[in-house]
Amino acid sequence: QVQVVESGGGLVQAGGSLRLSCAASGGTFSSYSMGWFRQAPGKEREFVAAIRWSGGSTFYTDSVKGRFTISRDNAKNTVYLQMNSLKPEDTAVYYCNAAIRSKGGWYAMNGYWGQGTQVSVSS
Repeated sequence: QVQVVESGGGLVQAGGSLRLSCAASGGTFSSYSMGWFRQAPGKEREFVAAIRWSGGSTFYTDSVKGRFTISRDNAKNTVYLQMNSLKPEDTAVYYCNAAIRSKGGWYAMNGYWGQGTQVSVSS
């Protein structure tokens, strides 16, 4: 079982940047991918980005390509999400979870979610 703690969210103006951190524990990290998901008010939770612990291959949803960068520090069991050129539509609670690719998309492996970290982008 993988447990995570997200941090780094905040309030920023459009065009600004934030760096989110996800400290993970439990499980065999090299055998899984880790992903960032987000949920805006009144909307379903959606996939944002994922990275493989081994190899470091990355994947992004189209709306954030070129603006967000997911990375990892295996020694610290930590995954990061560098968010640049933020837009108001990026406003959401961001969650980290072990991730798996299925049916052309990315999904959380763990059905239980943490508190996430709030990202608010003003116009």
